[in-house]
Amino acid sequence: METMRSDSDDLLSELLKPLRLTGVFDSRWHVSAPWSIEGDAEESVAVLHYVVEGGCWITGADQPPQQLHAGDLAVFPTGTAHRLSDLPDRQGLPLKAVLPEREPGTSGEIRIEGEGPTSRLLCAGLHYDASAASGLYRALPWVLVLDGSQVDREPLLRDTLRLLAAPDRPTGPGDRLITLRAFEMAFVLALRPLLRDFTENSTALPVLRHPAISRAMVMIATRFAEPWTIEALAREVGMSRSAFTAAFRELVGEAPARHLTGRRMQEAARLLGETSVPQSAVPQRVGYQSAVGFHLAFRKWFGKTPGEYRSHAATVA
Repeated sequence: METMRSDSDDLLSELLKPLRLTGVFDSRWHVSAPWSIEGDAEESVAVLHYVVEGGCWITGADQPPQQLHAGDLAVFPTGTAHRLSDLPDRQGLPLKAVLPEREPGTSGEIRIEGEGPTSRLLCAGLHYDASAASGLYRALPWVLVLDGSQVDREPLLRDTLRLLAAPDRPTGPGDRLITLRAFEMAFVLALRPLLRDFTENSTALPVLRHPAISRAMVMIATRFAEPWTIEALAREVGMSRSAFTAAFRELVGEAPARHLTGRRMQEAARLLGETSVPQSAVPQRVGYQSAVGFHLAFRKWFGKTPGEYRSHAATVA
């Protein structure tokens, strides 16, 4: 039992760590009832809503409405379409009608004047590289909610959100980068207590109920540079190849071979974009014995060569 708990902890820390953000659009909402705003699904964007004052309801397709109060934080890891409103059944305006331009690196404001209770929210779209998203990340629930007491137990998260939500938030040189990294830190800090809850309550992520698949995912996450085959992974966790492949696909949402490739590509992108490791050394560092094989796999995964990826990363740094 202790081993299983350790595997779960390792799995969550390795595979559910937040993706590095590439851009952020944030907005401050000042809304008085009646109000309702419909947000479309956002590809490669996590969405964050922090209630500064008042409250609201969040509603998703085929999902029960959830009420948020002041101090609560809601995170939509994969940008699922949803509605925010003063009442759960109130139909609303499309977000693009009130915020037509939502380019990363910019900010916006929504004001709706009504005669009912007033609410203030900080909302943000957190853009990330979808190619780095694991199957487990994509399997997260449509929305993750931290209530005000949970946020208060994470003082750095609470203070960061309050600073980002402040109407007189400091501005100056480097503000765009500072804002991006501040939201990235808030994202990390928000996921941390939620991941602890997943470790305690594995019903939220069914893969945690399967010790063999959890163990395989930890091995892929931490030992991706080893010369794994699907047969070797299955044997390591005590399963037949066919049973292992079927269970992995069902619980993780993708085949083990693709998951392994994704982890290797994630590390390759990190080495190329964030370190000075020679490009020629990258293939072996991520589990490829053939430089040609790595080159072909990388280009297929990212749509560009390793050299092009490194040059682009240096340009936008």
